[in-house]
Amino acid sequence: MTTQSSANGDDGARLELLIKQAAMAQPLITAVVQPTDSRCLSGAIEAADRGLIKPILIGSEARIREAAEDGGVALGRFDIMPCGSDEEASAQAVHLVRAGRAHALMKGAVHTDVFMKPVVATAGGLRTARRMSHVFVLDTPAYPRLLLITDAAINIAPDLETKRDIVQNAIDLARAIGIDPPRVAIVCAVETVTPKLPSTCEAAALCKMADRQQIVGGVLDGPLAFDNAVSPIAAEAKHIVSSVAGRADVVVVPDLEAGNMLAKQTEYLAGAHLAGVVVGARVPIMLTSRADSALARLTSCAVAVLYRRWQLAQAAIA
Repeated sequence: MTTQSSANGDDGARLELLIKQAAMAQPLITAVVQPTDSRCLSGAIEAADRGLIKPILIGSEARIREAAEDGGVALGRFDIMPCGSDEEASAQAVHLVRAGRAHALMKGAVHTDVFMKPVVATAGGLRTARRMSHVFVLDTPAYPRLLLITDAAINIAPDLETKRDIVQNAIDLARAIGIDPPRVAIVCAVETVTPKLPSTCEAAALCKMADRQQIVGGVLDGPLAFDNAVSPIAAEAKHIVSSVAGRADVVVVPDLEAGNMLAKQTEYLAGAHLAGVVVGARVPIMLTSRADSALARLTSCAVAVLYRRWQLAQAAIA
């Protein structure tokens, strides 16, 4: 099933397609860390009700039950693993993954730094040979297809090697949700290679790395300015001849600040619906926020399900 349909994006219809697609797979056993807020807990329970995940609730049992009462949800069919502190709960979730008892992680009412610390630990964490990165999956009525933005949450000022991993992670996720091959725009302030803007030189290097099969599975172009990455009119006005310009599926930003502001601008000024996951670890990781909408939480779960299924399929091929 393709997610690049002409469905009207003003109500998140393309994200709903992902949810329906993911619900056709087996529920993903997910360690949910400190679901002690009614919105966090309700999001996990709703995802379970939709057949997306099978949650293991890890944290303060008293606070989890209080959140359930506040949210009007029943906990009878769900496993609760009592843990005292946020640090203990986060570490326990990683242990469950390493033991094969969970196949995804979800952040609840815990600070991201605390949640991610055992994940990125050199010993006992969930690292792979590739750097972890975050990918937003965005559906906005202002664009005729889903748009992936990366990295806006994990790597603050990535160097070229890290950007290579960020690009590859995004390509893999795009393919997992049905965009294959994805068109990847390496965006900068301008669309020309300019030594005064090192990000433009790195963009050009990433494209050459793709030519040399150091990045695979996608079609890259860069540097591109954001306007000519997503607007055919802007690309034509700049006389850019490219299979990516004007219709990018993935936008790779120069640093976290640029990505974070871009994602939030589209959400609050362009009516976009956002979901996102961390990829590049052993399993997908859902960095949900208490401010997230129900659609964002469900889609993050759906993307994680599809990505995990893709991971397993690739491992079987290898």
